[in-house]
Order: sequence, then structure tokens, then C-alpha cells
Amino acid sequence: MARLQIDNLTKVFEADSGPIVAVEELDLDIKDGEFVVVVGPSGCGKSTTLRTVAGLETATEGEIRIGDEVINDKAPKDRDIAMVFQSYALYPHKTVRGNMAYGLRLSTDLTDEEIDKRVEEAAAMMGIEDLLEKKPGSLSGGQQQRVATGRAIVREPAVFLFDEPLSNLDAKLRKHMRTELARLHTELGITTMYVTHDQEEAMTMADRIVVLNDGRLQQVATPKEVYYEPVNYFVADFIGSPSMNFFEVELETAADGGGRLVNESFTYEVSEDIVNNVQDRKSDLMTMGIRPESITPADETTPEGKTVNARVEVVEVVGSDNFIYLDVDGKECRVRTPSTIEPDIDAVFEITFDEENVHLFDIETEQALTHGTEKSRAVRDRDQEAPIEGVGGAE
Repeated sequence: MARLQIDNLTKVFEADSGPIVAVEELDLDIKDGEFVVVVGPSGCGKSTTLRTVAGLETATEGEIRIGDEVINDKAPKDRDIAMVFQSYALYPHKTVRGNMAYGLRLSTDLTDEEIDKRVEEAAAMMGIEDLLEKKPGSLSGGQQQRVATGRAIVREPAVFLFDEPLSNLDAKLRKHMRTELARLHTELGITTMYVTHDQEEAMTMADRIVVLNDGRLQQVATPKEVYYEPVNYFVADFIGSPSMNFFEVELETAADGGGRLVNESFTYEVSEDIVNNVQDRKSDLMTMGIRPESITPADETTPEGKTVNARVEVVEVVGSDNFIYLDVDGKECRVRTPSTIEPDIDAVFEITFDEENVHLFDIETEQALTHGTEKSRAVRDRDQEAPIEGVGGAE
């Protein structure tokens, strides 16, 4: 086990049309034994970062260290890492035993007996001991994934690297393998860097999440912090399914210290706490964000000035929850409700926002101006181990 440090990493690819910056000035410090998941849209640089750490790509600038040792100039086999690929990369002519042992035979001085012992121990850990004499072509996708992971385990590396290892599996098997990989990490405690496009994988597996966009680091934080306290508009929009709703608003302050968020189609009164949280703003114009589960149907108890009129466009029934898609004066608004709430299409639907979970972003820089109120942050600190509502949804 070891600490993995990435300092000022830049990776530039040369193309006929000119240089392409895949990763730009990335700083990342992964603690010994930590499980870090890297997410972002296609082309954001997450796989390039992983391949550069593995030595499959050469860094244009910056340093990569495992422990106290700079590994930029080391060959991949000498970096004390083990990587699991999206394609599994198994040799079709070798048995499972041969695939798992191959790297050890190339890179270590272990005897055949010692190699066999490691392979059998790793196979037992992955539950594939009865497949050792079979070849990859006769295995299911889940079994091949276990073999690829077992091949990494036998190396006993300082760092594990996973490049979207579950993306070829069906939804049910992906969830099962997530649990297996989390159990494996708990058991082995090896520093892990895991790349995925699947938010649910990131939220359920990570100690911390790294969010990239256009090769640049956006946020590094725990799953709860990334979800509840996004540092900018991109993170707020990218994390969560259905994604956060956004409205352009103007903040009008009141004499009593409170204020109103004014949109073309609604006015929403806010407390002094919200106003005080955005005192450093450059303009009264900003973007308001609210997650689908933080929007609820209004009723007779809803305070005056906190209701918004909408029209029902689509109702998606997804088991215990419904996703209701509303039209708020031409703007789509997504709401997550209990399954008992199922309004008619085209019906008028009056909603209200949970002020504790209102986010405001600078309209020019897109940086977060507020992360909610002190009360909401206290609740989140209390519920750090609770599941995150609104992440994932129906597979």
C-alpha cells in the first residue's frame, strides 16, 4: 500500500489539427488505502489520467509519485501498480490460471509453487477457484471480470487502477460486482483509483470523488459533499439523476433582511440566511439550483410567496418513486416524489422549493455562492452515512 500523488499533471496529444490538451494541471493526493473514484463526461480526461499513472501514456508535464518515489520514467511493469481494463484484456488461449499467473511469471522471481499459491488464494477470494482450468471464451462477462480482478490481486501492488471495469456487465450484475469490489477493498486496503461514467458506482463505492471536465479538476470531496455542496454549476448539473433544476433569478433584498428570488415565471421568498450567504456576489443576477427531491407539492400549509405554478408533462413511475416532469413557463422542471403522488398529464401542479437545499451560482463564473443554510449543513453532517436520495434511479 502507498500514497499516490499527482502534481501539476498535463497530458497533450499532438494531432493534425493541432495539440489536444487531455489533462491540464491536475493536482490530486490519494491517501494510503483510500478508494478514489474519478468521474466526468466522455472526453474529460479521466481514462487518460489513469493511463498516465499506469505508464501507458507519457506525461507532458508534472510528477506522479507512489510513496516517496517519482515514477514518471519507470516502465509500467516497474511501477508497482495493477490495472483492470474495461475490456478485461484476457489471453483467449490461456486458462484462467495461466492468465492470472502470467504477470507474476514476467515480473517476479517467485517459484512456480509460490505463484500457484497466490493464484489459488486470489481465485478463492474472487469465488472462481472452480474456473482455474477453463479458458476465457467459456466464461460469462461477470466471470471474466472476476478473473481480470484476480489477476490484479495476485500482483499484491501498491496501487490498484480500474478503468470502467463494470461497464460491460448488465445492471443487476454491475450492482453485485460493486459490492464485491467494495468488500475486496475493505479486505485488502490497497490504494485504489477507479474511473467510471456511472454516478451510482461513484456514490456507493468512493471514499472521495474526483470530478473532471475538459481535462480540468472541478471538485474533490466525499460523495455527500459533491452531491449536497457542489462547488460550481458543472458539478451540480453533472452529479445526480435526474439532474438538478436551474432557473435564472434576480435577488431582491427586503428591509427585514430577507429577500425574493425573482424569475420570469415565479417569485420565491427567501430568508435572511440565504441573503447573508450571497453577500459577496458581484451581481443580483444569478442561477438558482434545486434538486428534484427538494421540490414538493404545495398545499394549504405552504407559506405565501413560496409557491410556483407548473403544468404536468410526463410522469415516470420507477417503483417507490415517481419522476414528474413539469413545464414552468417553458422551462422543464424535474421533481422526485413518492409513488403515491401521480398527477394527471396537463394538470396544473403547484410546487414549492425546500429553502434548506436551494443553491445559488454566479451567473458569469458559475461558482457556487451558497451551499444552503447552517441548518441544512448540520443535517447533512448528521446523516453522512445515510443513502443519498435522488442518485441513480431506475436502471
